[in-house]
Amino acid sequence: MVGWAVLAVVGLATGMAWLAWIGLAGAVATAGALAFVLVLLAERRRHEVAEGELVAQASFLESLVESMGTIAQTLEAGEILEQTRREAERLFHARAQMLPPGEKPGTAPAERAVMFPLRVHGEEIASLRLTRNRPFDRGDVARATVLADFAARAAENARLLAEAKIREADRARLSDQLVTAEQDERRRLALFLHDGPVQSMSGIGLMLDAAAGSIETGNLDDAKRVLSSALARHRDTIRSLRDLSFNIEPVVLRDQGFAAAVQAFAEQVGLSNQVQVEVDLEAAEKLAEKAQVGLYQIIREAVTQAIRRGPPTRIAIRVEQVNGEIATEIADDGAGERRRRSFEAIEERARTLNGRLTIGGGANGGTAVRVVLPAYAAEDEG
Repeated sequence: MVGWAVLAVVGLATGMAWLAWIGLAGAVATAGALAFVLVLLAERRRHEVAEGELVAQASFLESLVESMGTIAQTLEAGEILEQTRREAERLFHARAQMLPPGEKPGTAPAERAVMFPLRVHGEEIASLRLTRNRPFDRGDVARATVLADFAARAAENARLLAEAKIREADRARLSDQLVTAEQDERRRLALFLHDGPVQSMSGIGLMLDAAAGSIETGNLDDAKRVLSSALARHRDTIRSLRDLSFNIEPVVLRDQGFAAAVQAFAEQVGLSNQVQVEVDLEAAEKLAEKAQVGLYQIIREAVTQAIRRGPPTRIAIRVEQVNGEIATEIADDGAGERRRRSFEAIEERARTLNGRLTIGGGANGGTAVRVVLPAYAAEDEG
C-alpha cells in the first residue's frame, strides 16, 4: 500500500494526473483488501471463541445429564439428596451443602454463595447451598436450578415408591390374614353345621323313627311324648339356622335397607346380652349398596368384639356426614383391652371401601372404632 501512495505523490508532483489517480486507486484497493482480511480474521476469532464456549457448554450439559442419571439410580430419598450435593460440588467446583427446610446460614465475606430450594408441590423439602470464591454467572444459576428441581422430583418419587412398597407389603399381609380369616370362618361354619344342625336333624330323625314304632305298637302316649320332643328340637334347629343366616347377611339388609338391618341387629344384641345399644343412622341411606353391605359387616364385627371382650353396658352406633365424607363410629364403655390384631379384619374391610380406620378411647375407658368413607362412597354404582 506504501508503493501505491508513493506513486500517487509522484503523479501529483509531475503534474501527471492519471498517474496520481492510479496510485490513489491502488492505495484504496490495497487498504480495502487489508481491512477485509482483518475483518475475516476478527470474525474467525469470534467464531472460535463462540465455538469454544459452545463446546464447554455442551460438555457441561453432558456432565449435568450424567449427574441426573446418577441421582436417578439412587432409591432412597435421603441418599438422593446426598448424591445431589456431591454432584453439585463436582459440576460447579464449589462447596455444596444440603440444608433442612427454612435454614438460612451466613456467608463468609470472601465467598460467594447461592441457595436453590428443593420444592415438591410448593413445599420446600431441602435447600442446596453452593459456595465458592468466584461469583456464579447466570448460566451457573440456571443449571443449578435445573439440578435442584430434578433432585426434588427424584426424592419425591423415591418417597412415593417407598410408601407404595410399604402399602403393598401391608396389603399383602392383610390379604393373607383375610384369606386365613375366611378359611377359619368356613371351618367354623362347617363345624357349627356338623355339630349343631346336622346332629340335631339326625337326632330328630331317630326320634321320628321311635315315634313311628310307638304308633305301630299302639303306644300312643310314648309316640306323643317323642313327637313333642322332636318338634321342640326342630324349632331350636330352625332358630339356630336363622341366626346363622342373619349373621352372614340378614335378609332385612337386602329387603329393607341398611338402617333397618342395623336397627334389627342392635335390638338382637341388646336383648341377647342385656346391653343398651343406641343407634343414629342419619347419613346411612346416602351410601351406595356395596358400601352399605361392607359397613354393615364392619359394624357387626366391631360390636361382636366389644361384646366378647367386655361385655359393655352401653354401645353407640353413629353414621353421619362430615365434610362430605361418611363417618361411622362404634363406641362402647367396656373396660376390657382390645389388641391391635383384633382390628385387622375391620381395617381390611375398610380398605376395600377406600376408607380410613382410627381407634381411640370411648366412654368411661371404653373403645371407639371410627371408619371414614370418601364422599364418592355415597354415589350410586352403575
